[in-house]
Amino acid sequence: MEHYAIYSEDCPRILSDCLDAPCMQRLKDVGMNCGCEYTSFARFNGLLPYSRFDHSVGVGRIVWHFTHDEKQTAAGLLHDVASPVFAHVVDFLKGDYLTQESTEDGTETIIANDAALQNALHAHGLKTFDVSDYHRYPIADNDSPRLSADRLEYTLGNLLNYRIRTPEAVRAFYEDLSVAANEDGVDELAFSTAALAEDFAFASLECSRIYVSDEDRYAMQMLSEVLRLALDHGVLQEADLASTEPAVIAKLTACEPTAAAWNRFCTLRSMRRADAPDGEGQWRRIPAKKRYIDPLIIGIGRVSVYSEAFHTAVTAFRSDPQTEWLMGE
Repeated sequence: MEHYAIYSEDCPRILSDCLDAPCMQRLKDVGMNCGCEYTSFARFNGLLPYSRFDHSVGVGRIVWHFTHDEKQTAAGLLHDVASPVFAHVVDFLKGDYLTQESTEDGTETIIANDAALQNALHAHGLKTFDVSDYHRYPIADNDSPRLSADRLEYTLGNLLNYRIRTPEAVRAFYEDLSVAANEDGVDELAFSTAALAEDFAFASLECSRIYVSDEDRYAMQMLSEVLRLALDHGVLQEADLASTEPAVIAKLTACEPTAAAWNRFCTLRSMRRADAPDGEGQWRRIPAKKRYIDPLIIGIGRVSVYSEAFHTAVTAFRSDPQTEWLMGE
């Protein structure tokens, strides 16, 4: 990815030694956009390829840049190895769409069972326990809405991919960050410049609105129903969800009725919304997890305290009840 150089000028050996492991290579065929890029919605047209592999390497580079710690760096790199095809669509499939944690199931087992990865870890004196849970390392991950390497990477990646900010603006955000103790005394990525922190907060909120937009929520729900249909008809097995998107799409399109369902999904291009279902069609009411970032400004506090405008915008975002009915056409 072109913005890797922003994150870290060098790729440490702990990263390069782990990249060829099968569990990492699989992520090249698992997208960051949760299947939305396969629809015909204008919002997702023209997106550059952005895989879980790209994201994971970015997270690893960010963690290395701010910590130079091999355990934390490897944990950041490996945090998505359990991501299924279409990523958080499987949360919708499993009824976990409001917490979106089911996609992390199995991370430790996958790391432990990948022989190539184990060899790479052992060469650096690392064990599975050291790298199997990036939640242990607050620079790699922390509780929302704080800023971590994981949240930072997909935000900067999407700011570029959705053309919300320029590469120069993304670089300015990144170069203003350092590690500082937050209000709980825990290390966190924090901004030095209040104006940049506020701009980043508003930019990330634009991404957040995309993540819960009508098109995004509807696409993820309908794709989860395609997967459910495929599982119910034996077109897919549960194990296929841990394979790759090209492999799953090949199976979906190879037989009916999943081929027709997949084609309907791919032709979605416009949305209707209503207070109640209006006639026939695939109307759905779809709540979704609302993610946003409230960055820390060194010596000042959270952007939501510094900026009344951001506080108002976040309050409005969080208070949206998402009770409308949606139908894609």
